[in-house]
Amino acid sequence: MDYHKFRLPDFNAMPKRDYLLAALTGGLLALSFPKPGLSILAWFAFVPLLLALGKKNPRNAFKLGFVAGLTAYAGLLYWLNIVMITYGKLHWSVSLVLFILLVAYLALYVGGIAWLMGKGEAAGVSPLLSFPVLWVGLEYIRSFFLTGFPWASLGYSQYRTLPLIQVADITGVYGLSFLIALSNIVLYRIIRGMFGTRQGVYPTKSALALFVLMVLALGYGFTRLNSADRGEPFNVALVQGNIAQDIKWDPAFQEATVSIYERLSRQAAAGRRALVVWPESAAPFFFQNDEKYAARIRSLAAELNSPLVVGSPAFEREGATVRYLNSAFLIGPTGEVLGRSDKMHLVPFGEYVPMARLLPFVNKLAEGIGDFSPAAAITPLNTGKAVIGVLVCFEGIFPELSRAYVRAGSRLLVNISNDAWYKRSSAPYQHLSMTVFRAVENRVPLVRATNTGISAIIDSRGHIRRMTPIFEEAVLTGEVRLGEGNTIYNRYGDFFAGSCLALTGIIAVMAFRKRKR
Repeated sequence: MDYHKFRLPDFNAMPKRDYLLAALTGGLLALSFPKPGLSILAWFAFVPLLLALGKKNPRNAFKLGFVAGLTAYAGLLYWLNIVMITYGKLHWSVSLVLFILLVAYLALYVGGIAWLMGKGEAAGVSPLLSFPVLWVGLEYIRSFFLTGFPWASLGYSQYRTLPLIQVADITGVYGLSFLIALSNIVLYRIIRGMFGTRQGVYPTKSALALFVLMVLALGYGFTRLNSADRGEPFNVALVQGNIAQDIKWDPAFQEATVSIYERLSRQAAAGRRALVVWPESAAPFFFQNDEKYAARIRSLAAELNSPLVVGSPAFEREGATVRYLNSAFLIGPTGEVLGRSDKMHLVPFGEYVPMARLLPFVNKLAEGIGDFSPAAAITPLNTGKAVIGVLVCFEGIFPELSRAYVRAGSRLLVNISNDAWYKRSSAPYQHLSMTVFRAVENRVPLVRATNTGISAIIDSRGHIRRMTPIFEEAVLTGEVRLGEGNTIYNRYGDFFAGSCLALTGIIAVMAFRKRKR
């Protein structure tokens, strides 16, 4: 016998089946978001991953979690390649590398959750507690770490399940994420009790706890849905110009752009006095000092006898320095400029290039203007009948900004955006789904005016009353009821997510103390 050829079996080696189960979890998660938006899948999407994890050591648990996250975020964010190649002018190979780096970064969170679950279980923390807590805790970190990217948080998959999402006015979107994660771990334990190594051992108490939480959430949701909406009626008219991104900043098309918005605005506001809203950068010039078109826009507001919100770049001079801003101007019904609100949370690589010296080959996606600067503070705008908070572009996915506007007196949230970058991908639908929660969290209506769609009217219960198709000229009119903004979430913010983050820290400390001992 040749003892030199003898090797002990690698007990840490994982069969391909485990990786396939992890990838299946990622695929189910991606499908639960728009599009196709099969939201029911989220409630059991993690079961394949949990089955693969079994009693894996933390290192292998991390690998499986990473594969699940890699698959999920690759399926959710594939459209970034459209943006980078078409508008960033990157070679497809460079775009693919950057895309993989971002997806891998996001997958680290899922891998980290799987790793900490294994560590926590070794320290005596049941996955029934650790999995939902860790998921929400790390999802919360992702919302602000490295400027934050809370795109496709788990709870957003349920944006059309109105009775369930009403709890967002208490816990924010993270309450839904917690319920979904808890449902997955309970279902996994039930399956293991039926078919696994621990047959006949069922998670009775945790299943009962999940049932009680679901009944409470649904009961609260139906109560909120059936409550009277007492706010003052307020008319809105949203204009979707459908200006192609590749000509948007071309000076030769400024006349055509303004003419389109004038025509659609007259159509939208005909016979009614309403707040008319144009999308982000609908005026592709500096409105504050333009001599040719700004006067026409002010005259249009006076002609319609309606306040008008116009997206336009702005600038401020600080000595020899010029700061560029992505802004919204409010024009009164007599043609005077009533105020300006500037974007606070900028899009990395979209409106500025971080580490530009290290990435000279990366072009900024927003053409026509140099790097934008963030606003110093939020600025609600007073139309005379209502105070509004303007969220520019992806500011609508950051709940703290909407909360700050409502706490400052806004009773209507206005999201202006330009989703033309995404073409006919799932991104515009994903973007819309997240703004639904801003309305519910603060109990104020939210209206969206976008360049190419989706424009929408969303009431304070998160019901999308009306919406437009993408890549069509459109006007959207309707009546909303101004909100009150008096919710637990609005008063206390992300206390629920913060509590889960604190518990995540405790689990991590317990795990490392166990290892040290």
